[in-house]
Order: sequence, then structure tokens, then C-alpha cells
Amino acid sequence: MSFKISSPILGVPTNIITGFLGVGKTSAILHLMKSKPDNERWAVLVNEFGEIGVDGSLLQGQGGNEQQIFIREVPGGCMCCTAGLPMQIALNQLLSEAKPDRLIIEPTGLGHPKEVMQVLSTEYYRDVLSLQKNITLVDARKLSDPRYTSHDTFRQQIAIADTVVGNKTDLYQAEDKEKLKAFVAQVASLKTKVIFAKHGVIPFNEFDGETRIEVLPTSYLHRDRQTSVSEEALSEELIPESGMIKATNQGEGFKSIGWRFASEKVFDRQSLHQLFQTLNVERMKAVFITSDGIFGYNKTADGITQVELDECAESRVEIIADTLDDELEGKLLDCLIVNNMSEIT
Repeated sequence: MSFKISSPILGVPTNIITGFLGVGKTSAILHLMKSKPDNERWAVLVNEFGEIGVDGSLLQGQGGNEQQIFIREVPGGCMCCTAGLPMQIALNQLLSEAKPDRLIIEPTGLGHPKEVMQVLSTEYYRDVLSLQKNITLVDARKLSDPRYTSHDTFRQQIAIADTVVGNKTDLYQAEDKEKLKAFVAQVASLKTKVIFAKHGVIPFNEFDGETRIEVLPTSYLHRDRQTSVSEEALSEELIPESGMIKATNQGEGFKSIGWRFASEKVFDRQSLHQLFQTLNVERMKAVFITSDGIFGYNKTADGITQVELDECAESRVEIIADTLDDELEGKLLDCLIVNNMSEIT
């Protein structure tokens, strides 16, 4: 399988935007899109822990194509698995298609940003990409939870940051900002910049300028995925006659489960919202075709939000938690409009 870039592309300004689950990375990217000059083409490479892939649909459904923003997903765990090939293939296809003026890379919240940088720092990409500031979003309220502060990925995300953004400040206690500054100084460096934001709104000038982080390329990359590089991604596989595909994944102390539903499967919006409110999960993202239109959903420990989308090829949902509800599939099927139920059960 060839994954070479078809024509010369040089010096594309490239930002990594990272952060743990539910910290607001997608919201930050959506806000950043609003700063794109009208005459520029941007590319976004999104990595998701789950196998289904929802972020691409959420971003595209909020005007990505109209804005000359090109989006590609790498689902199924850290995109550096299997010697970085899934990432390189997707990245090179994206660069060839978009020929972008800026590239944004969003690793999964459970991924390994240092290893993403190792791939981007190889000789192959040295002239193609111009590595700009790495931005790491952190919810400072999580610093009291050892599941975060002792997690290698959480600490690595801070260590590779040029700028740490304490997001969701509208929910902080008085001491949270100082705790974050102290933690960053301990894990990264006193030189690491710390700023604060609400709803992922980060000034565009924070993304400009070369990264000061140096990560030497290495022949070793993280390998924790059991699937083959040549295997067709479940996020792109044709949906069978049953009208549904289910996929699971696990690693880094978490599990994921997700479903894709064929476009003719229409859901009851009120039933979906009621179901999502009952979920006890680390993170849920979804796009659903409902009787009231197309909606995107985002659930964290802080609650659930929904937004109406312009388009969506099919319904998708991805859930990440430390334990999963075995009855969740049946509960989702119960949300189908009655005249579709017989087709999928």
C-alpha cells in the first residue's frame, strides 16, 4: 500500500492540540476554525480511541466543507500504533487532497502525543511540515484525581506542551488555577506557558511560532493495537443489511464501545436525549439522524450538550468508560422510530 505524498508540499504550519478525555479539544478546534482566513485551506487530522469515529462527522456537520477545511479520522486507539503507519497513510492522503495552508492534529485523549511528534519529526516530514506550538488543554479540577495525575498519557500531554490551556475556568474553584500552574512546573518546565480559557476559546496568536519541544525520531513506537494495518477500518466499512455495525476497544485503563447505523434508521430525538442523560461514562460523542433533524451530542462529567448539524451520512455513537453497560445496545434500539424497529431487530 502506497502512502507517499503525490506532489511537493513544503513547510505546512502544523499544530498538535492534545488533552485528556472530555477536556474540550473538539470545541477548541471548532473555535479555531472561525479564525481561518477566507483564502486559506486547512486540514484537520483527528485521532479517536474508539473504532467507530465520530469527530469527523461532528466537525464536518458544522460547516467544515464550506469553510475549505478538510478532515480525516484515524480511529481505533493511538494513531502511532503499528509503527505509525495508520497515521502516515491518513496524513499523507490528507495533505495530498487538501494541500493545506495549516494542519491541525488532534490525538485521542488516551493517545501518546510524544510518539505523534516522533513521527512528525522524521526526515520524511522535515521539509513537508513546520511544527508550530503544541497546545495541551487541561481541566484543572482533575488535578485532585490520581487517575489523571498518575496517568502516563496525562503527564506526557503536559510535558510536550508549549502552552497549557486551563479550560473550563467557569467551573473552577478559586485555587484551581494555582494548582495547575504548580503541576505544570513540576511535570514540564517553568518555561511552559499557562493560560486559561472557557469553552475552548483560545486566541489564534497562541498557535503561531515554532515549537520549542524537541523529540528525536525513534524506530520504536507504541504498539497496543491488535488489528492489522491493511485491515479495512470499521469507520469506513460498508454497513451490512442488518443496518448496524458495533465495535469495541480497550487500553490505557478504559474501554470503548460504538455503533454505526445506516442512514435510513431514524431515531426519536427525545428518547435519545433521555437515554444519554442516564449514562455514567467518561465520554460520549454521537451524531444521530432523528425525526427532528440531524444532531450532534457530547457528554462529559459536566453534562450533555447537543447541536444541530447541517449534514450527516449516518448515525454514529462512541462511548468511553472504565465499565460498560451490557444493555446499552438494546436501549439504543429502543430509541428507533417504531416503523424502523423491525428492520434492525
